[in-house]
Amino acid sequence: MQKSTVLFIKVTLAVLFLLCLLEMKYGFYIFVRFSAFIGFAALAVNSSGNKRETEMVIYGVLALLFQPFYKFALGRDLWNIVDVAAALGLLLSVLIDIKKRAEH
Repeated sequence: MQKSTVLFIKVTLAVLFLLCLLEMKYGFYIFVRFSAFIGFAALAVNSSGNKRETEMVIYGVLALLFQPFYKFALGRDLWNIVDVAAALGLLLSVLIDIKKRAEH
């Protein structure tokens, strides 16, 4: 997968997670769960192909957490914390990727 595609997925998911902090219709949250599941699964596969096993496991676990088929009842407050943590982690990884690219 191209690096620009990976960055797009990460930034898009981060924005979606932060939007979850707002009061949205239920359908939006379902859309975010599907998007997160697909996005994190793609990031896990990409990390596997690049021999980055730790990232692969993290993205795989996040794909399972956000998957839309079995809802984990964490409650709104805990989901907000998960959303913010995931968004910050994704944005941090984007900044690290940009910094590495600038060094080369």
